Amino acid sequence: MKERIASLIEQAIATLCEQQVLPTDVAPRIQIDRTRDKSHGDFACNVAMMLAKPAGKKPRDIAEALIAALPQDDAIADVQIAGPGFINFFVTEDFLGQQLTAALNDSHFGIAKPTHTQTVVVDYSGPNLAKEMHVGHLRSTIIGDAVVRTLEFLGHNVIRQNHVGDWGTQFGMLIAYLEEQPAGINDTALSDLESFYRAAKQRFDESEEFANRARQLVVALQGGDAHCLEQWRAFNSVSLRHCLDVYQRLGVSLSAADVRGESAYNDQLSLIVDALRDSNMLVENDGAQCVFLDQFKNKEGEALPVIVQKADGGYLYATSDLAALRYRQQTLNAERMLYFVDQRQALHFQQVFAVAKQAGFVKTDTDLAHMGFGTMNGADGRPFKTRDGGTVKLVDLLDEAEQRALALVKSKNPTLDDSELTNIAHTVGIASVKYADLSKNRSSDYIFNFDQMLSFEGNTAPYLLYAYTRVVSVFRKADIDPATLIGSMNIQAEQEQLLGNSLLQFGEVLNHVAEKGLPNLLCNYLYELAGHFSSFYEHCPILSSEDPAVRNSRLQLAWLTARTLKAGLALLGINTLERM
Repeated sequence: MKERIASLIEQAIATLCEQQVLPTDVAPRIQIDRTRDKSHGDFACNVAMMLAKPAGKKPRDIAEALIAALPQDDAIADVQIAGPGFINFFVTEDFLGQQLTAALNDSHFGIAKPTHTQTVVVDYSGPNLAKEMHVGHLRSTIIGDAVVRTLEFLGHNVIRQNHVGDWGTQFGMLIAYLEEQPAGINDTALSDLESFYRAAKQRFDESEEFANRARQLVVALQGGDAHCLEQWRAFNSVSLRHCLDVYQRLGVSLSAADVRGESAYNDQLSLIVDALRDSNMLVENDGAQCVFLDQFKNKEGEALPVIVQKADGGYLYATSDLAALRYRQQTLNAERMLYFVDQRQALHFQQVFAVAKQAGFVKTDTDLAHMGFGTMNGADGRPFKTRDGGTVKLVDLLDEAEQRALALVKSKNPTLDDSELTNIAHTVGIASVKYADLSKNRSSDYIFNFDQMLSFEGNTAPYLLYAYTRVVSVFRKADIDPATLIGSMNIQAEQEQLLGNSLLQFGEVLNHVAEKGLPNLLCNYLYELAGHFSSFYEHCPILSSEDPAVRNSRLQLAWLTARTLKAGLALLGINTLERM
């Protein structure tokens, strides 16, 4: 509806330009907002106040002229001027019902496809294959996945890129330690990657002979030694399998085909340095090859370097990131690139993006965005750790979430059989961990709290999962197949209108999520939608309604609510349950 009203205003502006009421070169950004007070209409626009100065007229005079020039539209019941020049639009009651009926009968909820479908490359998760995934990987993985799902739902061409850490000096150490294992590389030897890495690091720190061997193996690996490459591939294969198991358990859409790690760009690093040199962007500083950009300075006003090659000839993250940017632009033809990486890397990405555009690796009009996020903290406000101060494995966190969910569900439903209890506990446990994270603004740190995330009250996964089961139970108890519902909706009661208007905002919310990379906007919307349904359910009898037409309309409104809740949670990567 916002787009429809904006189009009407655009036509009115064009008419006033032809009549020379407005300057012919005006091109205001038309913004349509939903009103909070329905006495002021359903939608409002401040375009008259934006046009007043260039037209040399009072805002209310411009508003009157715009209203007079608006084309007729059956969906608009009335248009009024408010305050200094706001234009308020009142939508017809019948139109609300028509929109809701159309949304119910459309697999895409009546959400229009974008006028321009973008190719969007999304960089997310990116674990280090030298170690097991830990809680620090959770936010990048699930926030990125929620945005990816939303972009795809809206119709964009999305390319997932899992930029895993599968290269570097630590692999010489790991290969050296693997050589000492009698069984060689196998699942048993690497069943606990974190312990394996710590053991290798301990050998490296304690034995000079071992450390020298590890350094030799790094050189051999980077030089393409067949034996080292074979060991490296085998290690990465086992390590990556651990990651894929976690993705499957989390319900994340990343697959092995989406992995393109640091090693994929190894052959391109020297070419990146050569290209920067050819562009006269390189400056040697203490033997290192650097790029200095005027917009990046330290507190003393000195330019900060982007180091692309160390004095010893080694390359850095910036070099591989530049190679990845060039690949994603020139090979994948990205129009937009989103990086879901820790907020603490903000300066790094600002610099790398600027270098990439100045060097011509990326087109100037390509949208590059670092979607930074805060940290998951413990009760002490510090990054989440084990009791002994160690890193918390992601699988251990998920195990505990499912165990707690099982105890909770069992206490509420002791008569359920074990298989159903286990299934519900898995869904609730994983959903609770994910939703607790996704419901927070990604730029903020948050306190991890099992009790809060597993609560059936407030903006939590259990609350929303239960809200969905509550809706579908209406149909199950009455033995009604939603597919048999026909006819149009007739929206009359205040609670029906609130729920109906909320349902029609689904597309707007998804577009905001896709634009800003903020899944918490979708979480907040689903929570409010569940609240509107609860009020509707309490005040508007559904099955007990004496009027068949009202009963049918309310059943359709309830089913559209169920579909929207399920679709919204699916975009967050959360499965629903038919009963809890």
